Amino acid sequence: MLSAGEASGDLHAAHLFRELKKLIPNLRGIGMGGVRMREAGIELRCDSTHLAVIGLAEVAKHYGEIRRALRSMQQIACEEKPDLLICVDYKEFNFRLARKAKECGVKVLFYVSPQVWAWRPGRVKSYGRIVDHMAVIFPFEVPFYEAYKIPVTYVGHPLAGKVKPSMERSEAMAKFGFAGKRPVIGLLPGSRVNEINRLMPVILDAAGRLAHEFPGAQFVLFRAPSISDELLHSHLALSDLPVRVIEGQDYDALQCCDAVITVSGTATLEVALLGIPMAIVYRLTPLSYWLGRLLVRIPYIGLPNILAGRHVVREFIQHDATSGNIAGEITRILRDHDYAEAMRQALRQIRDDLGDKNGALKLAQLAAEMLNLESKPKAASDQSVSQCMNNLV
Repeated sequence: MLSAGEASGDLHAAHLFRELKKLIPNLRGIGMGGVRMREAGIELRCDSTHLAVIGLAEVAKHYGEIRRALRSMQQIACEEKPDLLICVDYKEFNFRLARKAKECGVKVLFYVSPQVWAWRPGRVKSYGRIVDHMAVIFPFEVPFYEAYKIPVTYVGHPLAGKVKPSMERSEAMAKFGFAGKRPVIGLLPGSRVNEINRLMPVILDAAGRLAHEFPGAQFVLFRAPSISDELLHSHLALSDLPVRVIEGQDYDALQCCDAVITVSGTATLEVALLGIPMAIVYRLTPLSYWLGRLLVRIPYIGLPNILAGRHVVREFIQHDATSGNIAGEITRILRDHDYAEAMRQALRQIRDDLGDKNGALKLAQLAAEMLNLESKPKAASDQSVSQCMNNLV
């Protein structure tokens, strides 16, 4: 049983399941996720497409829907007793799911460690009581869990070695029709509906300022699979900016960018692994931001900066996330060669530090050990995603 609540977790779980099927061909997977997990052959009992929200106030707004999905998943775990529950990110939801599953005698593997080292560090003991093993994606997380005697394995980041274009940049420029002498600016507005609604207007306004500053600049927007065309184009319709929309994180197209404006999250690491200078944007409701400032214990929000342990790329948070500030940073990247090159060098170092370890394969090997290969798969159930959605309604 796999549980993922966001677009990045959906992708990671899909990669994991494909690797695990190579090791255990007769394996059956059920759980909660999105289109990537479904494509990988996992039988979805709950569709998580509309459950991905960020910020404490935002979670409170969608609490009823999230709570009903949690109860459905808890019921499935306790009634069907899967051989292993793999929780992928989506911390608060999966914490409660794992706790209930553990009470029902289900083994629990938690993948993409909760960032308890960043906020609420005292909660690490609680995770130690509900998981059988913690699979972490950053090397520095291992000693943190070892100090609390929690079984932990560094499996490598799921994106390490995977963020690679399939063609040379010159080929990609020709394929997508980008003119080589005019800057290409990438826009990554996020994979959550509330991110799009909150940050898309300021990102498009910043892009409009850049269009005036750099006549002929080319803009390409990467739409996450979890975001509908209707939602995206409702925002684009309010701008006269010529923007090319590409579905998913197409690395061939992304490598063509000279600079990127991106929301905080997994996308920042994808951009970093391609060595593209960027500006990170992050904005919550005032209440969520205020509460977050009280809880967060690290000075950075962007993964490139967290991994480097210093400010490699600029972060525009809350009140600083204005179109003028964002456009100003992209302008500096495009005009100040030394500044941009220093950023590229720092990003290359992050890529080198992460290496090309196949995190999905390493995790699959760990999961296979926990599954006990001699156990027989359980009979298929006639439950379906429609039952979960009926529960949500």
